[in-house]
Amino acid sequence: MGLDEDSLDYHREDPPGKLEISTTKPTNTQRDLSLAYSPGVAAPCREIADNEDDAYKYTAKGNLVGVVSNGSAVLGLGDIGAQASKPVMEGKGVLFKRFADIDVFDIELDQADPEDLIRSTAAMEPTFGGINLEDIKAPECFEIEESLREQMDIPVFHDDQHGTAIISGAALLNAAEINGKDLEDLKIVFSGAGASAIASARFYVSLGARKENIIMCDSSGIITEDRAEHGDLNEYKTQFARDIPEGDLADAMENADVFVGLSVGGIVSQEMVQSMADDPIIFAMANPDPEIAYEDAKDARDDTVIMATGRSDYPNMVNNVLGFPFIFRGALDVRASDINEEMKIAAARALADLAKQDVPDAVVKAYGDQPLQFGPEYIIPKPLDPRVLFEVAPAVAEAAMESGVARSELDTDEYVEELEARLGKSREMMRVVLNKAKSDPKRVALAEGDDEKMIRAAYQMAEEGIANPILIGDRETIETTAEDLGLAFDPEIADPANGDHPEYADRLYELRQRKGITKSESEDLIRKDSNYFGSVMVEQGDADAMLTGLTHHYPSALRPPLQVIGTAEDANYAAGVYMMTFKNRVVFCADTTVNQAPDEEVLAEVTKHTAELARRFNVEPRAAMLSYSNFGSVDNEGTRKPRQAAKMLREDKTVDFPVDGEMQADTAVVEDILTGTYDFSDLEDPANVLVFPNLEAGNIGYKLLQRLGGADATGPMLVGMDKPVHVIQRGDEVKDIVNLAGVAVVDAQQDE
Repeated sequence: MGLDEDSLDYHREDPPGKLEISTTKPTNTQRDLSLAYSPGVAAPCREIADNEDDAYKYTAKGNLVGVVSNGSAVLGLGDIGAQASKPVMEGKGVLFKRFADIDVFDIELDQADPEDLIRSTAAMEPTFGGINLEDIKAPECFEIEESLREQMDIPVFHDDQHGTAIISGAALLNAAEINGKDLEDLKIVFSGAGASAIASARFYVSLGARKENIIMCDSSGIITEDRAEHGDLNEYKTQFARDIPEGDLADAMENADVFVGLSVGGIVSQEMVQSMADDPIIFAMANPDPEIAYEDAKDARDDTVIMATGRSDYPNMVNNVLGFPFIFRGALDVRASDINEEMKIAAARALADLAKQDVPDAVVKAYGDQPLQFGPEYIIPKPLDPRVLFEVAPAVAEAAMESGVARSELDTDEYVEELEARLGKSREMMRVVLNKAKSDPKRVALAEGDDEKMIRAAYQMAEEGIANPILIGDRETIETTAEDLGLAFDPEIADPANGDHPEYADRLYELRQRKGITKSESEDLIRKDSNYFGSVMVEQGDADAMLTGLTHHYPSALRPPLQVIGTAEDANYAAGVYMMTFKNRVVFCADTTVNQAPDEEVLAEVTKHTAELARRFNVEPRAAMLSYSNFGSVDNEGTRKPRQAAKMLREDKTVDFPVDGEMQADTAVVEDILTGTYDFSDLEDPANVLVFPNLEAGNIGYKLLQRLGGADATGPMLVGMDKPVHVIQRGDEVKDIVNLAGVAVVDAQQDE
C-alpha cells in the first residue's frame, strides 16, 4: 500500500479528519450543564460585556488560534481552493496542539479577493487570541497580512512567509559560525522570489546580513533595477532589485557564500556549487525535491559544505513546526498585540542556541539513533525535541515584553515551569524536586562514570546546578569522551584503577571481613567495581549520594550499597518506589523492585518510607494497602498481611497521614467506590500511595499503568537506605539519570 492510500485510510477512519472538540470542565450533572450553559453562562457574559479583556479570563480565547486559508497556494499542490485545503489546515491544528498545547479552529474561506479575505478575517477577532494565515498566494499574502496586522489587536502571522525565514535564519546563524564567516560579509543568493523567499531575505537583514549583498532570482533570472524600471516586477520583488547586469541563477551563484533555494527541484548543478566561495552554505529547501540533491552538493566539493533541505531524510531539515507553535505560545501567554521583528529574532536565536546543547536520548532515538551533535550535520534542532518549547516560547514572550507589545507580564523562570506542566504531570513533579536540589546541590557519586550517558548526565547536573557530580571510572576515557561530545566542563573524577582513594579498600575490609571478604578481595573490589568504590565513598562522607545500575542488573547493582551503606537507623528494609504520573494525577507505587514476599511489618515500614518520599515532591500522602479483598471480604493469609499493616500504621502515633486497607486497586483510586460503597474508610479522597502486597504484584501493576494506562514512570527510587542511593534501570536515558540525581540531592538535604 502506497503513502497516498495510507494517508487516505488515516483521514477517513472514524471519526473522519484529525480534530475534535473536547470539554475542559465537568459536564456530568445537571448543575454542571447549568453552569456551562443556561442560566449560569449569563454571569461571565455580563462580565465580558463590562470589560472585553475578561474574555481572556472566562473563555478559551487566550489559547485559541484561527488557522485561516483560501487554499490559493497549498504547499506542493498550488491553487486547489478553500475546501480542498481543509486537510492541511486541520493538520496545522494538530501541530499546534501536539507541540505547544494550543487549540485551533481551522477556517477555510472561499474568497479569492484579498479585500474580502481581510474583512472576513478581521471580523473574527472576538473569537481568537491569534491568527495564523496559511497557504495564501503571493503577492496578495503580503497585502493581507500587513492590512490585518494594522486592523487587528491580536497577533497575525503568515507562516509561509515568516516560518521558513525564522528557521532558516537560525540555521544561517550557526552555519556561518561553524564556517567562520560574518553575516554582514555573506554574499547570499536566492532562487525564488515568492512569499517565503522575500520574507527570508528581509529577515536575514534583520539578523545582520546586508541587503546590498543579497541577489534574488526568479524564473526570469536575476532581479535587477533595470527589470524594475521596465515594470517587470511587483513592489515586493523590487525591494531586492540590484544594480548589476542581468543574468541567470548560475551567474548569480559565482563566488556566493550562501545559496537559499525556495523554488523548484533540480535546477542547481554541481558545477554551480563548485563556482561558489570557499566552505559554502546551501539551503536547498524546495519540496519534495530540493534544488540540488544532498549527495550531489556534498560530492561537488572537498571543503566544508553545510547543507540544509526541507526533507526529513537528510540532516538539517528546515521545518516550520520548529517555529509557529512556540512563537504563538509565547505571544499568547503575554497577550501580545503583534508578532514583531524582535520576537522573530528572539525565536531564531533561541533555536540557534539550542542546537549547541546536548541532545536528549529520546530525540536521538526518534531519529534512528544517529549521533546529533552541533556541527555541519546538525545546525538546527529536530522538530521532536521537547526543549524547543522551553527555549523558544520564553524567548518570544520576553522579546514581546521588552518591545512593548505584551499586555501582561510574566516571570520567565516560572513560565518555563508552566510550560513543562503542559507537557505532562511528570515534568511538573520533577521540577518541584529539581528546584529543591538547585537550592543546595550536593555531591553525587556516579558509578559507571566512564559510560557516555553518565558523562552527559554529569554535564547536565553541573550545567543546571542540580548536583556536583563525581564520575567514577577511567580518567582518560571520561576526559576523551567529554571532549568528543563537545561538553565544556571539568568534572571531578575518581579513578579507582589508577589508585585513587586506596584507603577505601581498608574500609571495605573492615566492614565485610566477617562477611566472607578477605583483604585482597576488598582491594580487588575497590579497584575493579565502581559500585563498591562509590558505596564506600558515600559511606565515608566523601560524597552525599550515589547513582548506579546503568550497565548492571538491578540485584547486582543494589547489593554493594546494601552491604556497605545499609538501611537507615529507623529502617530495617529498603524498597523501590515508582512515581506514576498521569495528566491530572500522580501515584507512588511500592514496593516494585526489592522485597519479594513482605510481611505486615515490611509493608508498614515501606508505606512510611514511601509517604516521606511523596512529601519530597510536595504531595501529601494518602496510603492504600492493596489486595484482591475489600476490608475483609476475603480472609486468608495473603489478605491478612496488608490488613494488619494498615492496622499497625493507624495505631502508630508517629504516622501523620491517612492509611487504610486492605482494599482492591479500583477502590483505592476511584472516588465513587471509596466514598460511596466504603464511606467508613479513613481515606476521604483517592489514595496516592499504593502499597502492593508483594513484589510480583507491584512490578506487574506499575508496568501496566505505564504501558496501558499511559502513565509516565519515574524511578525506581530507593527508600529506607541510610544514605541516598538510587539504582538506575539498565538502558535509562540521560534525563532519567538527571532526575534521579535530583531526587538523591533532595534526599541528602533531608538527611541534614
